[in-house]
Amino acid sequence: MDYNKLSEILFPNITKTPEDYEEIYPPRNLPEGAKVTRLGPSPTGFIHLGNLYGAFVDERLAHQSGGVFYLRIEDTDDKRQVEGAVESIIESLKYFGLEFDEGVTLDGEKGEYGPYRQSERAEIYQCYVKWLVSKGLAYPCFCTEDQIQEMRNRQESLKETPGYYGKWANCRELDFDTIKNNLNNNVPFVIRFKSYGNPNKNFEIIDGIRGQLSMPENFQDVIILKQNGIPTYHFAHVIDDHLMRTTHVVRGEEWLSSLPIHVALFEALEWGLPVYCHTTVLMKADGDTRRKLSKRHDPELSLDYYRSLGYHPEAVREYLMTIINSNYEEWRLANPETPLEEFELTTEKMSSSGTLFDLDKLNDISKEVIARIADEELYEFMLEWATNYREELVPLFKENKSMMLKILAMDRHGDKPRKDLIYCEQIFDYISYFFDEYYKVLDDYPENVDKNDIVPIINGYLETYDPNDDQAEWFSKIRELATELGYAARPKDFKKNPEQYKGHVGDVSTVIRVALMGRRSSPDLWEIQQIMGEEKVRDRFKKAIERL
Repeated sequence: MDYNKLSEILFPNITKTPEDYEEIYPPRNLPEGAKVTRLGPSPTGFIHLGNLYGAFVDERLAHQSGGVFYLRIEDTDDKRQVEGAVESIIESLKYFGLEFDEGVTLDGEKGEYGPYRQSERAEIYQCYVKWLVSKGLAYPCFCTEDQIQEMRNRQESLKETPGYYGKWANCRELDFDTIKNNLNNNVPFVIRFKSYGNPNKNFEIIDGIRGQLSMPENFQDVIILKQNGIPTYHFAHVIDDHLMRTTHVVRGEEWLSSLPIHVALFEALEWGLPVYCHTTVLMKADGDTRRKLSKRHDPELSLDYYRSLGYHPEAVREYLMTIINSNYEEWRLANPETPLEEFELTTEKMSSSGTLFDLDKLNDISKEVIARIADEELYEFMLEWATNYREELVPLFKENKSMMLKILAMDRHGDKPRKDLIYCEQIFDYISYFFDEYYKVLDDYPENVDKNDIVPIINGYLETYDPNDDQAEWFSKIRELATELGYAARPKDFKKNPEQYKGHVGDVSTVIRVALMGRRSSPDLWEIQQIMGEEKVRDRFKKAIERL
C-alpha cells in the first residue's frame, strides 16, 4: 500500500504539514517550571461545581508557577450544543474569580495559539490525520452503523471483547483500489486510528494526583475523524494540547478509561505527554453512605445555586481549597489574613479516593468570609445579587442605602464579630423585618408570659420609650417595667425563687422583641430601634397591639 498516495486522495485540499504547525505554534517562552493548563468545557450544558473544582486547580497550577491558563471550547459535537452555554460558562467562571490569560472571551478570542474553538480548527486536525494515514497509522473505514451493530451482536454472542479491532476491523486491510472505488462512489467513511497495542500488555504512567498507574495498552481502532471531517474528542484534545503547549491536563476520573487511547495517540504522533491529573468525583454524605453528587437530585451541584442564593465567590473559593488540598486548612489557620493566592497548591495533596462535598462546612466558611467583608463592600455585593436575582429589592436597597449600611454593620465589628451571615438570600431574610413591606410575624410570644400581660408590657414600654436613651438607660426602664408587672429584674432571681415571680426580665424583653420584629432572636434590640427610628418603632408596637 502506498500510504502517501492514500493520504493525498483522502485529503487533497490539506497542504500544510505538521512542520508548518510546529512553526505556527512554537514552544512557549515561559520561565522554567511554568505550567500551561486549560479548561476545555463542551457547550452541551452548563458548567457545574465539579467543573469549577477542576478549573480552580488549573488556574492555581498555572498562575502560581508563572504559567498560562487558557479557555478552549470543545464544540465538536454540534448536535448537542446549547445556545448561550459558552457565555454562561465564561460569566460563571468570572463570577467565581477565574480569569483566563488566553482563549475564548465574550468578545471573541485573545492569545496567539488559537483558534480556541475546536469547531474552527478542522484543517489543523485533518493535517495530522493525513500525516497518520501517510505513515500507515490510520485508515478509512466504510462500515455502516448496521454493520457495526451486527459486529457488536456477534461479539456479545461469542462473549468476546466489544469494539473495532483485530479480526473485527473489516476495513483495516482494504487494498488501495477498493478504497479508491469507494471514494469514487461517495461511500461515507470515517478515519480510524490503526492501533498496534497489545491488550495483554500494560504500560506505566505517572498521574499527577494518583501517582504511578499501570494500564492495559489500547488495542482498539478508534475513530479519530468523523464523516463530517470533524475529529472526535480523543483526537482533537491530543492535537490541541500539543500545539497549545499544555503541560498539565486536569480532568475527572471518568476519563481514566480513555487514557490508553490518548497515550497511544501521543506516541503515534511522536509527542511527549502532558502530565495527566485525574480528579475524583465530588461525593455527598447520604445517611451512613456516600454517593456521587447528582444533577438530578442535588441542586448544589449547579453553580447557579450559589449565584442565585448569593454566596460570596471568595467563600466558595476558600471552601474548594479545603477539599482540593488537605493541608490548606492548617495553612489558613496559620495565615488568617493572607490572600489565598499565596498558598501553594500541589496535585500530590489532592484526594485520589473520592472528595466529600459538605454544604454545612461551606456555610461555616461563608460566615467567616462575610464577617471579614467591609460594610460598603457587602452592601454593593448584595445590590449586585439583587440586580441579577431579586430585582424587586433593588429600589429598596438603593433608597435605603444609609440604613442598609447601619444594618449590615450591626455586631460585625470589634473583638468578637457576629458570624451568622451566610449568603445574600439568607442575609436579607434575616434583616427583612426592618422593611414594612417584608415584615412578618415568625414567632409567638413566650409561652410562660400570660397573654393578659402582653398588652400591658407593650403599653408600659411605649410610655417610657425615649429614642435618646443610651443602652443602659433603655434597659433600666425595661427592668423597672418587668418588676412592676411581677417579673424578676434578673434571670438568676427568678431561678432562685420561681414561685415569687411570673417570669424574668428576659421574658419581658422577648415580648418587646417579638412585637417589634416578629421574631424572638436578633442582634441587639436597642441598636435595632436606633436604626429603625422612633416613628417606625411606635408604629410597629401599635400594630402589634391591634393584632392581639
